[in-house]
Amino acid sequence: MSQPVCLLCERDSEVVPLISLIYQRRNIHVCPQHLPVLIHDPGQLVGLLQGAETFRPADIHD
Repeated sequence: MSQPVCLLCERDSEVVPLISLIYQRRNIHVCPQHLPVLIHDPGQLVGLLQGAETFRPADIHD
């Protein structure tokens, strides 16, 4: 079994902390540096995560 890596930067837990998520019954991992991509710019996930083209950025008002 391969070592979990960040979906975006592909660094493993020897280098950065990883946050585990479940999407479409699969475990995916993201480092804290790239967590904002999931929230604010999910378009960067197109081609990396099936269905990402349907994700919408969070509607956050400061």
